[in-house]
Parts: sequence; C-alpha cells; structure tokens
Amino acid sequence: MAEAGRDEAAFEADYVVVGAGSAGCVLANRLSADGRTRVVLLEAGGPDRNPWIHVPIGYGKLFKHPGVNWMYATEPEPELGGRSVYQPRGKVLGGSSSINGLVYVRGQREDFDGWRQAGNAGWGYDDVLPYFRKAEDQARGADAFHGTGGPLAVSDATGPDPLCDAFVAAAAEDGIPPNADFNGATQEGAGYFQTTSRRGLRWSTARAYLRPARARPNLRVITGALATRIVLDGRRAVGVAFREGGRETWVRAGREVVLAGGAFNSPQLLQLSGIGPSALLREHGLAVAHDLPGVGEALQDHLQARIVMRTRRPITVNDTLGTLAGRVGAGLRWALRRTGPLTVSAGYAGAFFRTDPRLASPDIQVHFITFSTDRMGEALHPFSAFTASICPLRPESRGSVRIRSADPAAPPAIRVNYLATETDRHVAVTGLTRLRSILARPAMAAETSAEYLPGPGVASDDEVLAYIRETASTIYHPSCTCRMGPDPGAVVDARLRVRGIAGLRVADGSVMPAVVSGNTNAAIVMIGEKAADMILEDAP
Repeated sequence: MAEAGRDEAAFEADYVVVGAGSAGCVLANRLSADGRTRVVLLEAGGPDRNPWIHVPIGYGKLFKHPGVNWMYATEPEPELGGRSVYQPRGKVLGGSSSINGLVYVRGQREDFDGWRQAGNAGWGYDDVLPYFRKAEDQARGADAFHGTGGPLAVSDATGPDPLCDAFVAAAAEDGIPPNADFNGATQEGAGYFQTTSRRGLRWSTARAYLRPARARPNLRVITGALATRIVLDGRRAVGVAFREGGRETWVRAGREVVLAGGAFNSPQLLQLSGIGPSALLREHGLAVAHDLPGVGEALQDHLQARIVMRTRRPITVNDTLGTLAGRVGAGLRWALRRTGPLTVSAGYAGAFFRTDPRLASPDIQVHFITFSTDRMGEALHPFSAFTASICPLRPESRGSVRIRSADPAAPPAIRVNYLATETDRHVAVTGLTRLRSILARPAMAAETSAEYLPGPGVASDDEVLAYIRETASTIYHPSCTCRMGPDPGAVVDARLRVRGIAGLRVADGSVMPAVVSGNTNAAIVMIGEKAADMILEDAP
C-alpha cells in the first residue's frame, strides 16, 4: 500500500469527504445522519466566522479576501486579448456557497434531460427534481416544483426596488414576459431572483447542512487541512493524506473517499495522486497510478459581459453606501430589520431569453444589480448607476485544469478558452445587443440618463465583440472537469464512481457533463444530495 508519510493512519472513518463546500457539507450531513456511519470532512480553509460571510452583500468584501478565498486566475485567455481572468473560489466552511452571490437558479429541464440522453442514467429532470425539492425550504411553500422543510433556505428579495421593477417592465416591452419563478414550469422571462438566504442572512451549505450535524459524535470536521493526495492500495482508494499545521498525516477510509473540492481542486487532487493524463503526471515527476485522460479536461464556465447605466435619480446602492450616513443607515436597517441594501444579492432581478427564436430554450441570462463598479470586487462608482450583464448559458468552448507541479499548495493552471468558437462569439454579441435594446425601452429609459459602459462609441457588432474581449469576465460557474459519462473521455460513471479506481467518487460541480443553464450552486447542492443517496445505496 502507498504510504502517506507514516505506516498507520492517524485515524479511520467509513467515508472521507474532501472539501466542505456546496456539495461537501451536504455529503457530511447526509452520510452521518444515521449516527453510526463515521464520516471525516476535510477542509483546507477555516471556519465560517468572518461576519461578512453572513451579510448577503458581503460577497463584495470577500471577493479578494485570502482568508476565505483561493483567489485563482486563469492562464492568459487567447480570445480575451491575452487577459488573465480572476477566478474566486471559497476556501472556508461552505466553500463558494459562503462567498457567492446567493442567486438560486437550478438550470433548465433540458439541461438534465441532456445529461440523461448523453448516457447518464438517473440524471434526467424527473430524476433530479426530487433532490432539488428535498434540499429546499421554499419561503413560498411547497408545490410541484418546490419543497419545504429541507436544509437550504430559499427566499424572495427582502423588498421591491424601483429600478428592478423598471427592468422587468422594459423586458416586457421588448417581448420578454414576466416570470415569477425561474425554477418553475419555465425559465424564460424576467423577474426577481430568489436567493439562498433567510431573514436577511446568507444560508450557505455550512449553515444549512453542516451546522446542524456538527454535534454528531460520528462526524469529524477538520479545518486547515490541505489534502495532498489520495492514498491508494493498487487500484483502490483507501484514504486521504493531508497537511495540517505543517504536519503531514492521513485518514483511512473504510468504505469510500469522496472528492467534493470543486471544478478546480478535485481534478488537481486526482492528478497529484497519479490519476489523470499520464503525460502530464510524468512531466511533473509523478508515478502514474491510473492513466485517465479526461481528468481536468472539458472545463466550462459562463462568461459575463456588463453594461453600466447612469440613473436619473439617486436611488442606487452607490448612493446609499457612498456616504457615511448612508452606510450607517444601511447597517442599522440590516441589524434591526434584516432588510435594505445589505441584503442585495449579485442578481437582484434578471431575465432569460433566446438569441434565436428557433431555440428550444433561453441561451442568455441577465443579472440586474442596483450598483456599479469598474470591476467586480472594487469600489462602487461615485455616481448613481446600476449594472446589467449577459451570461451566454451554453458555451461550446472547453478548457482544462492541470497541475503546474507536484506541490499540492501550488495553484493549478486554469484555461477556460472563453469565446473559442464562432457560435460563442455570436451569442455573446447578440445577447449584449438585445440587453441594450431592453435598457432603451421606455420603462427603463425613464430611469436612466446615459450608458456609461460600453458607451455610445461602441455600436457595430465588431465594436461590441471588441468591447467584450477587452472587458468580459467570469460569472463564477466552473464545471465539467471530472465529467460523468459512458465515453472514454469521461472521469466518473453515472453513479459518480471514478473509472478504474475502486472506493473513489467525485461529487461536485466538476461531474456535470455540461454546465447548467444558469447559476450553478443549486445544481451542486442537488448533486450532493443525490450522491449521498447513491453512496448509501451502494454501501456494503
């Protein structure tokens, strides 16, 4: 058996889960629920004590906070003028669910039916809907699409907003109907987003799933534990080596190791463990335990291109938080009533539309937020303005995640290849042009005074594409790097078992065969729920 710095494991569990993020906290809760099954949860980050984690708008404060964020960046992107794109990822209990924009969107029926049609039995929409409902505590109550009593709080905005109302009205004027529930019968339309919050507080998976389970004696949570490799006995995973406080040790897994580190860290750990493309492993001096070429390949992410509009009235978050009195008032409003601008998510209102009427479902998502910056995570503009952005939902472009060295602490090389296909470029230009049309409609024009970005100098399709290349960024939805499927390029099968290695699964956003059409957090929670059931069903 491969050693992990010592002959005997420091301790043992039935299941070792690597990564306490959106899926890992779900797995820790569900796998330990019987009170007998021993579970160890390893998290490289620390506890979720930073107060800005729990204030919804705190994602702006945590965007580049090294205490809770891996702060990754891509390699230079060829179609974005060689720019490196910043990629925040949660490094804390709750993972990215502790630092994300809180928007609760599941994706489209067609996404999951497409997964099933690609050969992943059990992943069609009718198969996964029960897990969405099981996870959810829907503030509106239960119905055919929603559940109540689950761990994950899903709520409406704490109040209406005049700019959001104007946006929804303008979308209707542009032919996009109102939609009160993007996770119901149809996704298409415009309306307010629901969020993973409750009474003005973020509801991360650490709060929703892990906190209620922490008192269980059969669950052990270890923070500050950087997983360095999977311990193998031949072609079987038997534990995980990790570094804690400068000390190397390992935990034995009596049944299974489950990776839940996300689309960047799960393939990285597989590669560090000798599981992945053999040429890459040998390049970095690693012994090849299992040549699995798909590990780290097929990366998908959603691109974001923004429009910033100046407003006629000082009714934006820029105005409220731009003065000391405004900040004090907003803080008191949140502290006393859990309402106001500190509860704003990264998508207050939004829309889904088709760039081509022949499409079966929307291929563009709009996020509308009542503040503006030059770049996300930086200071608010000193003038009244809002941001509306487009996100092409089904990119054709694929990239990769590959280790740079055998050092587990070194960030991997991330290549997304944004806009690598003509279709991706066309959809981005068409989507941004349509968004401009919406914002020019009378309902919205009554509230705006000028377009700040991209500005009137950007008019033709070529100019719009050039603007996107110069300014577009991620909307933080990396996926597919350990994708499931029946083909030789897939990493896991439909039960999320790593091909060729017994006792090892991956259960996070990396297993998506294709990125969902919308924000990814809800779908990753669903993957955690479904994975837990499969693991327990397959238990000896």
